[in-house]
Amino acid sequence: MGHKDGAALAFNELRKESQDIYNRIHSIAEDAAFVDQVRRSYPSLPLIPNMRCGAWYTNPDTASDERAYFKSTDGHTGNWSFNLRRPNLHVLPLICAHAGLLLVDSTRAGKRMPDALSKTVPIWCAVINRAVLKTTPEMNLDVDADADAWNTKLYTPPGVVSAQEHDQMEKKLDGWADELVASFYVLPKLKYPLRPIWITPSTTVFPKFPDSDAERRFYPIICISASKQVLDGVERRVTGFAYIQGSGDDHELWSMGLTPAQFWKHKSNILHANRSELPTLVHTLTSSTKNLETRTNSDLNASFCPTPIHHVRGRLSVCTNDDLLCSPDALDGEAFAVVYLSSADQAPPVLKDRDRPRFLCIVTPQGKKGQHHFLHTILPQALPFISLHLQNARRVCIACSSGTDMSIGVTLAALTKFFDDSGEFCEYERESELCRSPQKFK
Repeated sequence: MGHKDGAALAFNELRKESQDIYNRIHSIAEDAAFVDQVRRSYPSLPLIPNMRCGAWYTNPDTASDERAYFKSTDGHTGNWSFNLRRPNLHVLPLICAHAGLLLVDSTRAGKRMPDALSKTVPIWCAVINRAVLKTTPEMNLDVDADADAWNTKLYTPPGVVSAQEHDQMEKKLDGWADELVASFYVLPKLKYPLRPIWITPSTTVFPKFPDSDAERRFYPIICISASKQVLDGVERRVTGFAYIQGSGDDHELWSMGLTPAQFWKHKSNILHANRSELPTLVHTLTSSTKNLETRTNSDLNASFCPTPIHHVRGRLSVCTNDDLLCSPDALDGEAFAVVYLSSADQAPPVLKDRDRPRFLCIVTPQGKKGQHHFLHTILPQALPFISLHLQNARRVCIACSSGTDMSIGVTLAALTKFFDDSGEFCEYERESELCRSPQKFK
């Protein structure tokens, strides 16, 4: 065997080990125990996952029902952004009510923490603070005389973000704050500014914060990076599994269809299964869930009732793929056209020949590849299809597996492209208006 062949074989074995579901599940359980240790150190603060990865590490029984959506891509070097499409303003009331927040995420090999926690969240905190000050200038007068003025500084974790990158990010903060203020979003009045704090498995002492308003100077946004940093991302344990850093990431590659909710519901059985039993157990759990959903939908067996967008009087609507599969009459007549976004392993409904022109099926890859596919394949195919059928006075339903993912993105694009602010259909696409005022539609 040549040197190259040996290296390739070793690489393949390492890849198999990193994607082994037994290793992943037990690594997640170890990281989740650390997250729970942090949670118990701050019992008054709500715990929320940063989606999607963070959901694997947060027990639904102890976590808040809220979710955060801080993307690492908004913190990538040279690509920093305060993204108005996901401003995460919905977590501000939770922060105000509890005087802080615990936010959970993880990252794979090579980093102590994900860019979402080290840069996206710090940018978010600083931009929110500056926007609040711009909309409520008296904030500087509300603080105690012996305290600092309303703090709008950018805080980043030492040793993770370089001084040069920190300075480059800081120069952009006022511009992002101006964009937020100019948008249609309404900011709540914060009593204190936000400040990110970081905790990782290498943290030796958890920081303490004042319990009373008299001593408080900021709301701590405690960013918990759940996974420990290990060489090459893999650490072999004597307990029989290889620890994989950031195991919850890209779960489509290894989870065999298991979801975070199923993991937590059946955690004990899953962790007690041995390596050879686990794939069979996971297959049983995921299959039983799908069968239950199918039976539930079949039992309803009502006429097709997607969720309408009331602002456009139901001309656009969304639903799940299962809603369509369990409603064979969905395409009967001429009233509906359907955009059906499915994964490769999900068969579309059986259609009559006469219904095919009103049905567009687009197969979407899972995980991060799907994001690129959405922009370069889904939208270019879906929007002309939607436009055609709206012009023919049909209602258009957009379906995806959950009814809350790709279908929402396509629906939002169609709303901004084909309808005006009052919800009236525009016969001609609004490209020129979108180009003149993109800020309004972010």
